[in-house]
Amino acid sequence: MHFFGGLAACTAVLTWGASDVAAAEIGRQFTGIAAYYSTDYSGRTACGDKYDPKKFTAAHRSLPFGTRLRVTDQRSQRSVVVVVNDRGPFSKGRVLDLSLAAAKALNMTSRGLLKVTAVIEPATTTP
Repeated sequence: MHFFGGLAACTAVLTWGASDVAAAEIGRQFTGIAAYYSTDYSGRTACGDKYDPKKFTAAHRSLPFGTRLRVTDQRSQRSVVVVVNDRGPFSKGRVLDLSLAAAKALNMTSRGLLKVTAVIEPATTTP
């Protein structure tokens, strides 16, 4: 896997090699509990990006940075597409930490935790 660009290093153009897990797992899904970043968090993500609460991003323990996930609220069926750019969550029983923008789009800010289904989507390319 190769990343190109500065701030976009984790979220833009991805060139997948044969050994990359995400390319083989497109369409794979998992379910579990998602949380979201604190409204006052302002640090950097594990891939080096400055956390931006207005972007649709997520933390996952092992998926490659740049992996796109369609995250669906199991109760309302509302969904968003996020890009993995951080590691976590580190709380037992949780599968994703979502950015504030993703949490707001899923209407989960008043609930805090959400039971979700996440599906790995194909990477997009830029022209």
